[in-house]
Order: sequence, then C-alpha cells, then structure tokens
Amino acid sequence: MGAQRVVVVGAGIVGAAIARALVMGGSEVSVTVLEKEPSPGLHQTSRNSGVVHAGLYYQPGSDKARLSREGVRRLREYCRARGLPYQEVGKVLVALDAGDEARLTRIHERAVANGVPGVRWLGAAELTEIEPHVHGRAGLHSPTTAIVDFGRIAAAFLQDACDHGAGVRTGFEVSTISAGSPTRVTATSGETVAADLLVIAAGLHTDRLAGLAGDSPFPRIVPFRGEFHELVPGARHLVRGLIYPVPDPRYPFLGVHLTKRVDGTVLLGPNAVLALSREGYLRRDLEAREVRELLAFKGFRTFARANAVTGAREMWGSLNRRAFIAAARRYVPEIKPSDVVRAPAGVRAQAMDADGSLVDDFRFSRVGNVFSVRNAPSPAATASLAIADLVLDQLGLDTS
Repeated sequence: MGAQRVVVVGAGIVGAAIARALVMGGSEVSVTVLEKEPSPGLHQTSRNSGVVHAGLYYQPGSDKARLSREGVRRLREYCRARGLPYQEVGKVLVALDAGDEARLTRIHERAVANGVPGVRWLGAAELTEIEPHVHGRAGLHSPTTAIVDFGRIAAAFLQDACDHGAGVRTGFEVSTISAGSPTRVTATSGETVAADLLVIAAGLHTDRLAGLAGDSPFPRIVPFRGEFHELVPGARHLVRGLIYPVPDPRYPFLGVHLTKRVDGTVLLGPNAVLALSREGYLRRDLEAREVRELLAFKGFRTFARANAVTGAREMWGSLNRRAFIAAARRYVPEIKPSDVVRAPAGVRAQAMDADGSLVDDFRFSRVGNVFSVRNAPSPAATASLAIADLVLDQLGLDTS
C-alpha cells in the first residue's frame, strides 16, 4: 500500500506548520499544499504586528493558554535554530484608571497561572522605567514577550516541508470539493487533486471550503479590517517595545496599541471595522454578494445590535485620523499628528456562531476524511507548531 495522500488547503503559517509536521512526523504520507495566491502567506500571516504572545490573557486550562505557552517555547527554539529574528522586547499593559487596574489584577493572576515567566506588577514610576514616554497609573510587564516576522517563519516551515518531500501548488483556487474515497479537490482552472485526507486551513475562507466538503456552515467567518498607522523614524524612540491597553471584557476587540517590529518600525493599531470583502484591505474593497450574505445572517445582525456603540467608535477612528491618534496618545501623550503616517491594513478572520457570539478559542471539525481548522484566532501564529501537532493527533497520525 502506498503513502497516504494528504492535501492541505492554505499556505499561511498554520497550513505551513501542519504540512511540515505531516512530513516530519514519522507517518508514511505524501503531502501536497494548495494555495490560491501566487505565493504563500500573503494574508493574515504577513499582515499582522508580529507579536509572539506569551499567554497573559487566556483562561487557564484553555487551548489558547496551553498552546500559546507550548508554541512560544517551540517558536523561540525554531527561530534561533534557523537564524530568524526573535527579539524579546517585552510588553507592558497600561492601566489608566481604577477600572483598568482592577482588570489588570485579574490578568496578572491569569498570567501567573499560565506560567508566563517574569511577569511583574509595575507602579507608575516603575512603568516609566520600562517605557519612559508612557503615562499610566500602573502596569503589568511581560519581559519575554517577543516580536518576529511571521511571514519569514511560514516560508521556512514550507521550505522544511518541501525539503522532506512535500509539494506546494500556488495559484490553485479551490472551486469544488467532492468528498469520498478519495476526496477530490478541483481548482477554478479545472485541475483536480485527489486526497485520502484533506486538511482545510484557509483562514478567511475556511468556512466556505468546509461547507463545500459538507461540513456545517457555522462557525462563519466575518471579516474585520484592522487598520494600522506607524510612527515616522524621528518618533520611533517614543516606544521601546510593546505598549498595550488593558482589555475590557465588555468590548469584543482589544483597541489601539503600540508595537515595535523587527524591522524597527513602530505600529499604532489596529482598530477593528467590518470589512466589506474577505480580503478588504482598503475601504473601497467591496464584494456585493458577501455583503448581502452578511446582512442576511441573523447572528451577525444580533452581534451588530449588541455592539453598535463599539462599532460606531471603531468606525469613527477609521474615518478620523486624529481620533485614531488620540487613542494612542492616551498612553504616549508625546505623539503628535505629524509623527504618524498610514500603514498597510490587515483583515482578521473572526469566527461567529449562529447566534452571533464570537468564537474565542480554537475550533476544529471533521466530516469523513476532511478536517477543518474552523477557528484559529490569535495566538494562532505564536502557537502554530503546537497547533500542527494537535491536528496530527486528532487525525490519528504519528507525531513522534
């Protein structure tokens, strides 16, 4: 009997990590990665702030908490072995008022429970020792939180996979999936690939592809555009590492923060506004069919009503540059409008259940020989190597 044919749809960092684990895990498999773009990792993988999340926020015992901590360890080792940038610049969560401080106390407890190393509470004076230009009432410091280039890491994962016999086909946009033994995956060009096992890790398009294979339409992907600005070179000294707000559980998104990147740039953002296309990186990007489907989705309408105030605030920050900058100036008041220029946006694949609730943790599903990564939210890039082993375990393949 020949090697089991495994096809992975999606060559972002999660798909690349899965393909790498498949060919390096000890099982007799033949792996093909299908990617609709001309090159891999062009969407969520490369359009993000590049933060390796240490596991501060996540509910102890959750997949996010467990996979992030394991992912950090393995990603750090991988980057050092491959000579890829891995800079532990540290992160501060900044409390501006008593409400922030109370929430920060609970985050501190979670971070300790999750085993995040070196986390410590900061008073106002200690906060400015870490980030001299930050003004805040208190802070929480995670010194090992790091920054990387996830696009380069994903490319390295794919190179590892190819070096061990995997094939990568770019420009392969899936149009139909005919489940069976084998499952047949057909591209818009008419080309067909047969799979004994099909793994869908297609980010913004995973729900649609899973649906083509006969899986549930939920959770559904709702795209949110994250818009970024960046500091001009003369203002980058205002931020040493990562400066984050304290998350407010009343709101579904984190809010504007300041992030140093491995290339020396400093990002402000992102906000979170509804994208009118799954790859709607610009305000003018609109796909009428997607908008109609979204408006017809009862769960989304429920979500929109419940978060109307937050949505209006995010939209105002999108349309009004000074409002966007003002959100960052709450933490670093020395930032001036002349210090800030627009940077490329990203689109977040937000999974939403039928009732309009956001899916917070990782979620996977399987129908026959088709396995789908239905939700891979942040810290998915951080946890990509750990997620890959989890997927192989759920597929019943050897990870030794």
